[in-house]
Amino acid sequence: MSYIRADEILPKELLEAVQQYADGKVIYIPRKEKQEWGSGTSAKAFFRERNERIFQAWQEGISEEELSRRFSLSRKSIQRILRNQRLAAAAGGDRDTDFLKSNNAEFSTK
Repeated sequence: MSYIRADEILPKELLEAVQQYADGKVIYIPRKEKQEWGSGTSAKAFFRERNERIFQAWQEGISEEELSRRFSLSRKSIQRILRNQRLAAAAGGDRDTDFLKSNNAEFSTK
């Protein structure tokens, strides 16, 4: 992530007020409106399709161990993906929500 110098964009009075709290420190200013994860890239679609391929292969009889090897994922990740795909299939659920649940732990470790 790149940054912008505050003295280049903030009015002097505002910069001095911020300096009272975070003088010389790097701070993050969040967006006003939160963007949905994956909205700026094709990652969300990639992982959704990958998870569906994993589920389909499992339904065809491929073991969790083999899926783990083929997709370079831990066995726990495969189990999590399969669990969420089964729940989504049974409930006719929201694939986006299930996708995020399936991948949440994977992203927190990277």
